Amino acid sequence: MAVHWGGVAGMIVFYLIILLVGMWASKRTKGGDNPERVMVARRDIGWFVGFFTLVATWVGGGYINGTAEKIFRPGGGLLWTQAPIGYSLSFAVNGLFFTRKMRASNYVTMIDPFQIKYGSRFGGLLFIVALLGELLWCATILAALG
Repeated sequence: MAVHWGGVAGMIVFYLIILLVGMWASKRTKGGDNPERVMVARRDIGWFVGFFTLVATWVGGGYINGTAEKIFRPGGGLLWTQAPIGYSLSFAVNGLFFTRKMRASNYVTMIDPFQIKYGSRFGGLLFIVALLGELLWCATILAALG
């Protein structure tokens, strides 16, 4: 199997740019020792930055590589790639039904409303589920990059 060195170089440049922008932004941010400020940016990101942050969340290595590979492989195609449809539906449903209420209640994470309603033990259980989801997400990105 041949390695496409141009693609490898492109991915390296892509991730270096992300790293450099993150480092630059961290130097410009004041109050980085406040966890809520870091997570929700005082809730004043704005539509432009918020939209591109949202898109960047799901257009990472796993999505770019995995989706592009599946679409262009023989026997593949857009029909066999459900991620764009699932992500788009998820964003639409969450945006229409949950975002306004969560912002009004000053929630920081998706676990907050469940923890407030059902207690800290349930919140801890949901944290473990979320942690496992993030670990598996990292594994999918690494598998797609491989």
